[in-house]
Amino acid sequence: MNETVSVKQAKKRTKSAVTMPFSSFERMISFRYLRPPKGEGFISVIAILTLLGIALGVTALIVVLSVMNGFRDTLYKNILDMNGHVVIQQFGKPFTGFDDVANKIKTVPGVKSVIPVIDGQVMVTSKYQEYFGNVRGIRAGDLNKLATVSTNLVSGSLDNFKDDNGIIIGSRLANVLGVRVGDRINIVTLRGAKTPFGTTPRVKPYRISAIFEVGIYEYDLKVLFMPLDQAQKFFSKKRQVSALEVMVNKPKQVELIEQDIAKAAGNDTNLSTWKQRNAKLFSVLAIERNMMFIIVSLVVFVAALNIISSMVMLVKVKTKDIAVLRTMGATRGAIMRVFMTTGSFIGVCGTVLGLVLGVTICLNIDAIQNFIGWATGVRINPEIQILSKLPAKMDPVETTIIIIVALILSFLATIYPAWRAASLDPVEALRYE
Repeated sequence: MNETVSVKQAKKRTKSAVTMPFSSFERMISFRYLRPPKGEGFISVIAILTLLGIALGVTALIVVLSVMNGFRDTLYKNILDMNGHVVIQQFGKPFTGFDDVANKIKTVPGVKSVIPVIDGQVMVTSKYQEYFGNVRGIRAGDLNKLATVSTNLVSGSLDNFKDDNGIIIGSRLANVLGVRVGDRINIVTLRGAKTPFGTTPRVKPYRISAIFEVGIYEYDLKVLFMPLDQAQKFFSKKRQVSALEVMVNKPKQVELIEQDIAKAAGNDTNLSTWKQRNAKLFSVLAIERNMMFIIVSLVVFVAALNIISSMVMLVKVKTKDIAVLRTMGATRGAIMRVFMTTGSFIGVCGTVLGLVLGVTICLNIDAIQNFIGWATGVRINPEIQILSKLPAKMDPVETTIIIIVALILSFLATIYPAWRAASLDPVEALRYE
């Protein structure tokens, strides 16, 4: 009697161990199927290729979005640091009395500074070369507030910027002209003296006080800084400026104080924010970023679909084993969980590998870019690259979303093969064995 009871208890424990959801028995079978015996190595190759496909898809998503985030943020930073967050110009007449307008704008809460500037297109010449550029007349104290320039001087200093003939140019323009700090260059403008025969060009020599490098090709090649009073004389704009550039404390929320600034500036002025001036650029970047996310996500989707093919093949090979497990007491749910665990494990490993590769590439993006350029002998033209360095900024939220999406796709891909395995009739499966 006691022996009969013990046998029943043993069978009950065995059945419980077999049918308990995600039990050690199910995990053992799942991981066993990840290592097929001899003669079934092809399935292992398919599983490895599937894992690598998911890993490469996740890696591509992380790297692409990180590079685009870095590019966008770097572009944001340089645009906000080099240009006014709000630009104020006057309608139909010279912008005189700008100091009074600037003082009124400074009283608006949230305004950090107001910078009077003069902009003018010029031709710059040296002993060796000539090039076209854009002169920005600005006061020395205001130039010190532009951290992007004042903290990125590669040679010289701002101490001599107040000199009558002092000027600051970008590093790429200095290379084109073949000049350095202390050399003289000539600035040519068509806004010269008016004569009976028309306006004659004005040419004036200036000494280079400093050379800056902000990392944006266009700025480093074409922008020159000149003292405001000298720019007023050179462009024949006595006691007037081209615009007032307003810097605010929260540039990404500039629309909150836009109306207050416009009211302080007066009705005869025109106001434009940095978002309005660069709306097309950032809308294009947003569309491109979304499209890249969709396109690269297809790589992960296709890799996840490979889980279906590899699991279907595994189910086909393991038909006899499934029938034996069913006769031992394994339920349909247990069989389904076994194969779902096997497929999900491939997806998890691929996702983790992709995360590691993606983070590694993002942390070493410049070194990898330089190595590829060295290995292929192809260098990216700075005029096309825009930025001197390839930035990469990982967003924890985006990275988490990528991981979750990859895991969900991997899990969903296991449902159909697992359902087919659970639907096998053990009697039919063993009939022909």
